Amino acid sequence: MPRLSMIPLLLACALAHAENRYLQCLQQALTRAGDEVTVGELRARCRERSSRTPPRGNRETSRIQHRLDAEKLVARSRFGLLPHRTNYVLMAAYDSSPANNAPFQEFLDKGVSFQHIEAKFQLSVKTPLAYDLFGVPSGLYLGYTNRSFWQAYDRGMSSPFRETNHEPELWLSFYNDWKLFGFRNTVDSIGLSHQSNGRSGVLSRSWNRIYARFLFEKGNLALEFKPWWRIPESEGNDDNPDIDDYLGYFELGGVYKHGGHSFSLLVRNNLRSRDNRGALQLDWSFPLTRYLRGYLQWFNGYGESLIDYNHNVNSIGIGIQLTDWL
Repeated sequence: MPRLSMIPLLLACALAHAENRYLQCLQQALTRAGDEVTVGELRARCRERSSRTPPRGNRETSRIQHRLDAEKLVARSRFGLLPHRTNYVLMAAYDSSPANNAPFQEFLDKGVSFQHIEAKFQLSVKTPLAYDLFGVPSGLYLGYTNRSFWQAYDRGMSSPFRETNHEPELWLSFYNDWKLFGFRNTVDSIGLSHQSNGRSGVLSRSWNRIYARFLFEKGNLALEFKPWWRIPESEGNDDNPDIDDYLGYFELGGVYKHGGHSFSLLVRNNLRSRDNRGALQLDWSFPLTRYLRGYLQWFNGYGESLIDYNHNVNSIGIGIQLTDWL
């Protein structure tokens, strides 16, 4: 037990720590909040956050919890949009595999094919619809991801967009603090996803999924496990009935942060001993300036785009990263 004379000193230290957390929160909130949010709202939110006692054994706020708290601050802005998946622009992506011209043969002039170098970008946003449903820490979200492949350097074909994939999603996330094998299970989600390339006829590709998402973290390492179940379609309406054979039934993702660098991994597999197929993606982002990050991405396997879901792609690209998924 501390002596009575030490109690004012301990109390002062605790108050100073809380004030420091409050000031840090307010500084971060002011840089992220939209114009619709008042300073009073930010102050109230940061007072509430700084007054919380960190969970036992977790005196430092985790990276994921920090991200969730920052998102809640920005979400108070009317029509606020938040980053969802990684947002990036690859100015040049080189595909060493043979060009996938087969689906386009009836539209391409004889002898014309796609170039091996193209531009690629992904824009992914979300917006919260509700928080703390059913009386538990949770969030209901609506999201949208656009991934485009642009033959920017093909002057002979007027630089067309070779493929664009659209993916709207609706999901419900639950926040918790469970421990498993030394990792903390921070977020569990269940959602509905529709992905398509917005085309018709022989170029049409689409599928619908119900998925779960489990997020774990330990220090600077975060892991994501995302299994899914494809919603069946009638034979006459199914543009790609064998898509599970190539994209499998799950994704395993991970990100490790070291200093200003971020290293990411994504794995898919159909878990079959015969005709085993899947994909591997490795990402590296690094600081260029205070507001700009370089980005290097390597992809090998199936499903980089919907039009290529059954075509093996081996590509590497370099560009800039706008936001990371963590």
